[in-house]
Amino acid sequence: MIFEASRAKAVDQLNNFIEQNLTDYSKLRNFDFGPSNRSNISCLSPYITHGVINELEVIDKSLKKFSFAKNEKFIQEVLWRVYWKGWLELRPNVWTDYLNELKKIREEFIDNADYKNAIEGSTNIECFNEWVNELKENNYLHNHARMWFASIWVFTLELPWQLGAEFFMNHLYDGDAASNTLGWRWVAGIQTQGKNYLASEWNINKFTNNRFKNIKLNENAKPISSDKMYSVINKSFKNSEIFEDKTLLIFENNMAFEFSDFKEDKFKKIFLVLNNTNRTIELSEKVLKFKANLLEDQKIRLEEKSINCETININDLKNITEEVYALYPTVGENLDFIQNNQLRNIKFLYRKLDQFSWQYCNKGFFNFKNYIPKIIANFN
Repeated sequence: MIFEASRAKAVDQLNNFIEQNLTDYSKLRNFDFGPSNRSNISCLSPYITHGVINELEVIDKSLKKFSFAKNEKFIQEVLWRVYWKGWLELRPNVWTDYLNELKKIREEFIDNADYKNAIEGSTNIECFNEWVNELKENNYLHNHARMWFASIWVFTLELPWQLGAEFFMNHLYDGDAASNTLGWRWVAGIQTQGKNYLASEWNINKFTNNRFKNIKLNENAKPISSDKMYSVINKSFKNSEIFEDKTLLIFENNMAFEFSDFKEDKFKKIFLVLNNTNRTIELSEKVLKFKANLLEDQKIRLEEKSINCETININDLKNITEEVYALYPTVGENLDFIQNNQLRNIKFLYRKLDQFSWQYCNKGFFNFKNYIPKIIANFN
């Protein structure tokens, strides 16, 4: 499996999936046939995560092919990331606490043999080892495999979920603070208090077509307990008034400016911001290269439209003293950098989809999905 870092490739992949494979998505989406056969899923998440294509673009094309009723499961999956991001925006301390916990746990497990065996794919669980190698080689895992992987990590190998979430972020092309952190919390049983996800031998066998042997798991583990409760904060996602002749910052999550809500606004210059060294969670060289190549692809497309743009390192933001705009980077490492360095001259611009959808993220996803038809109708 190869993810080419370009919008052209993302659009081709989207079109091919819609035309050839969307019809069987609901029926086949839970099957992991292995990295050489991903025709049953879209594999669009690395591009959606980086804003190379956006959720509404994907949904619009799917609805031109099939009705909402036939498309509903696919559309729900596309909007899961919007929901997770909104949920975390309303409870940003979940991310802050995760990073603080991670720093402490890292020190405790620095010489732990079970942890080293896990990240090297040297456990006695064949499927887990296979997924470790697949993750490192392809920087992608099927969603069902991610759930199995996390469950095995937490409940069979009995390793801290925080380290597992970090390992995913190290290697996933589609890793982002919200989906990754909250997904691991959900498996562990602390996202939905007292309800964990337990991988089972029969489920793995069924949905991998019996590809693996020696699947001996702890299928009766209790959820991880946590006494931390997070209240929804009162946060405004209102855009600042946009004045001409200002600079715009674009981070790695919004790499298709020419298709954004702000494409008609006049900016003096656009800075494309690279962040390779200021992360609490280090990314693999392959992930960093993927991000850099996507940024370069965006730069080329902007230059083709005669838009003045330049790639800069995130540290250079500390040298900018004038007021600038930024396409909102969402809770995560880039926003942490801005806040930790008190860069108050940066005014955020929020996507219309996020502004409208995040009001429905104060509860669980089952509540959110009731509003999906309303969300879609608002943008049609």
